[in-house]
Amino acid sequence: MHTAGSVIRNYVSKFRNGGQTKISCLALTSKIPKMIRLLLRQIRNNSHNYPNINFPPSPKWMHTTNTVFHGEYEWQDPKSDEEVVRVAYIDKDGKRTEVKGKVGDNVLYLAHRYGIEMEGACEASLACTTCHVYVIGKHYDQLPEAEEKEDDLLDMAPFLRENSRLGCQIILTKELDGLELQLPTATRNFYVDGHKPKPH
Repeated sequence: MHTAGSVIRNYVSKFRNGGQTKISCLALTSKIPKMIRLLLRQIRNNSHNYPNINFPPSPKWMHTTNTVFHGEYEWQDPKSDEEVVRVAYIDKDGKRTEVKGKVGDNVLYLAHRYGIEMEGACEASLACTTCHVYVIGKHYDQLPEAEEKEDDLLDMAPFLRENSRLGCQIILTKELDGLELQLPTATRNFYVDGHKPKPH
């Protein structure tokens, strides 16, 4: 039976030239497909020599957490009064909508739950400015400092103000209870045909 090793040896021409062994490259290259087939055959024929290993189930390998998609968490009601965070949205026409969020809510998805016209075209991936809001009052200083990418995007937002932030980057904490957010008169990438954004 031919093996891959024997095929290689049959096509190695030994020429003594200053103690060097030279390989007949042309002959070897023409036989590469055959060598590959032999190698695969040997692997297949020898595979039965390896025992099957059955790993016992381990809790470390199990993932029992339910999957939560973007915005699903915000559709869940607070479990207690301690979790409640009140938020007021003011749209471009001055209409005020007060809602009850909870600790951990993203104000973009919370707006979607209550039909607030905050688009969020990039689905909170920091790739647009369509969730641009103005944070009114003392709560602006209570927010974590904007990351560089958010700042760069805000520089491109129309009607930028000193209290501008991207709604998708605001996560509710108990300290933000009473948060007021005003929507600008327009955002970039926003529909101009009267379409009202809906939750994704």
